[in-house]
Amino acid sequence: MDVINLIINTLFNQTVNYNTAMFYLVNNGLQNNILNVIMPFITNFGSSIACFIICGLIYLFGGVRAKKVAILALLALFISSAAVYFIKHIIAEPRPFLALTNVHQLVSESEIYCSFPSGHATSSFAAATVIGIKYSIEVLNRKLRLIYPLLAFAAVIGFSRVYIGVHYPLDVVLGGLIGIISALVVLKFENTIFSSETLERMGLERLITLDIFNVLRK
Repeated sequence: MDVINLIINTLFNQTVNYNTAMFYLVNNGLQNNILNVIMPFITNFGSSIACFIICGLIYLFGGVRAKKVAILALLALFISSAAVYFIKHIIAEPRPFLALTNVHQLVSESEIYCSFPSGHATSSFAAATVIGIKYSIEVLNRKLRLIYPLLAFAAVIGFSRVYIGVHYPLDVVLGGLIGIISALVVLKFENTIFSSETLERMGLERLITLDIFNVLRK
């Protein structure tokens, strides 16, 4: 038992040390005037509000298919955000700028004891996974799924959270995994969610065919 505890403690300490070292590598080692302007701006795209707005725009300006994609993305956001909220308040890990010295903090944070996991990473990866899997663009007569550029952008958002000094790398990694898993679970049950029985039972039939602009014109 003592040996097992020793191994667990050793692995835990090594993980913490590696996590801290990676944080300093990004937050201190990569600091420059250009990223100091870009990263605080990019990080805003990972907020729950920004992701909800994007989904809302897809719903309002798209057809039936787009409305379904927006609803799936919103469901993934809701599930992943609930999971993150629960974990954050159970673990209550202080943010890097509280626990470490010499941190370049480029934005202010009100939730100072909610570092693990990253909510921005969770939201951006959840939305990117659903939208990216459901949409594609044509490049040189080949269809390219948006999942690749959208996941890359979500990764940049996650990177920005470390760069601006409000999250550790592992916060971002776990947040991204929660977002991706939540999205895949929602997509797995897509047919059930949009079955006529489900929509009728929940009274949501018009949610798929609603044309908000026609409603406003009346």
